[in-house]
Amino acid sequence: MSKTILVTGGAASGKSRWAVSYLAACDYVLYLSVADKVDNDTMGRIEYGNKHNFVEWDIKTGAKSAPAELITDHKFVIFDNLAAYASQVMKDMCSDIASMDEETKKAVEKKIIADVSYMYDKIMVIDGTMITVTLETGFSVTPENKEQAVFREILGNVNQRIANMSNEVYLSASGIQFKIK
Repeated sequence: MSKTILVTGGAASGKSRWAVSYLAACDYVLYLSVADKVDNDTMGRIEYGNKHNFVEWDIKTGAKSAPAELITDHKFVIFDNLAAYASQVMKDMCSDIASMDEETKKAVEKKIIADVSYMYDKIMVIDGTMITVTLETGFSVTPENKEQAVFREILGNVNQRIANMSNEVYLSASGIQFKIK
């Protein structure tokens, strides 16, 4: 049975560590990173898990557009991270984020949600598991910086939709994950 999981939390709260640990014993996992390079801590955890569990993972970095196209026959996928992907989509669709209008905001949200939905659809077809890592925006005040406020609003709306679409949702705080759905 396929499973889609969203893990959300503050910066450096253990989200990626948890996602890597959750699938550590699985073989042929696709670790799909929006960043151009996987951070040293996460890479160390992946390498440790691969060595001790006799598995091998595929790592793809720079997934800044059409991330679903990178999912082939992988039964397990970690998408790290939705916040960075949302930031990239915003930059691609609007050159002046500070003056983004409501119509463009909705278009950005729609594209991000459609891209994640497409990844979820691909996972469901192969009866796999996908973990999406995102940054929680709900604990902060609205930033005075207009670009940050637009990002917070878009990511908050996207997170809500993806959480509703996901089979399970975890909140990560201080390295501890709480199942909230």
